[in-house]
Amino acid sequence: FRRQRQMCIRDRCSFISKIKFMQIDLRSDTVTKPSKGMMDAMMTAKLGDDVYAEDPSVNALEARVAAMFGKPRALFFPSGTMANQTAIKLHTQPGEQLICDKYSHVYNYEGGGVSFNSGVSCQLVDGHRGMMTASQVESAINPPDFYHSPMTSLVTLENTTNKGGGACWDYEEIIRIKSVCDSNKLGLHLDGARLWNALIAKSESTQQYGDVFDTISVCFSKGLGAPVGSVLVGNEDLMNKALRIRKMLGGGMRQIGLLAAAASYALDYQYDRLKDDHQKAKEISEVLNQMEAVFSVEPVETNIVIFRLNPEIEETLFLNKLKAHDVLVSDMGGGKLRMVTHLDYSDAMHIKLLEILSKS
Repeated sequence: FRRQRQMCIRDRCSFISKIKFMQIDLRSDTVTKPSKGMMDAMMTAKLGDDVYAEDPSVNALEARVAAMFGKPRALFFPSGTMANQTAIKLHTQPGEQLICDKYSHVYNYEGGGVSFNSGVSCQLVDGHRGMMTASQVESAINPPDFYHSPMTSLVTLENTTNKGGGACWDYEEIIRIKSVCDSNKLGLHLDGARLWNALIAKSESTQQYGDVFDTISVCFSKGLGAPVGSVLVGNEDLMNKALRIRKMLGGGMRQIGLLAAAASYALDYQYDRLKDDHQKAKEISEVLNQMEAVFSVEPVETNIVIFRLNPEIEETLFLNKLKAHDVLVSDMGGGKLRMVTHLDYSDAMHIKLLEILSKS
């Protein structure tokens, strides 16, 4: 009995020691590593030259994602930024203008690619947490016969919204925006980098979104945990043009079935578990709301938690205090801090983080 007790104590101490020294990286859901199952799928993937459209793993992924959204064709990209930039170039001509929310990823986080790659400007809308209304979109359209202003040609939405704290769009509002676009002959593109999270949170389907948007980009290297990859879907004519643009941007790749296999594995085994990330994010927000150092916390719908500190609390000191506990979070600027839950954020890490925050 004494030996068993000593073993239990030793195992418990070992477990506590592991928790004590584990790093908790909540800067983004892009920090995940491929699981063993995903690595196995990558290592056994059937390969070919994708520039010749001969990689069977890529072809299977593209066909699968296209069918999910009810679109004729899909195209694999090395990044969500390249997929979005390709979509923007598909829908616009130099000198024209797209409409997007002031928080949108294509405006804030794609290196000015809108102007560099497509030669277009952005009409920014002051929406709510990264989401615009149909009436705001309509008001932002430049009169087509007024040649002093840029011709409006595209509307881009983002779901979930990154700077908006993982907020999910109201699908009915998207329908209304689509009606505005159709009435004014505008393209409608969705930056769906975290669309998977929105679908889980709102119990919506890929087909619903395929019915509304002309083009949709979805990412596999965020919540789904793949190391690389996004897919752009659209009609046959748009995707034929997208293939050429992808080549121009340097996105033509060869034996990339390894990456496509990772994305396929993610859809098979790491999609439904997104709800666990959402639950952990909600529990983090509940603890943050109880902290004296925290001024406000954005409502949490998915896996992103954005919060502000009280004015008298210095951000650097707060961040350094978390770092001292091996906790990493993002400073978004403007007084906003961000935590993003993901599949590598374990239950043990979650328990440790809640304890650290509760004692702060």
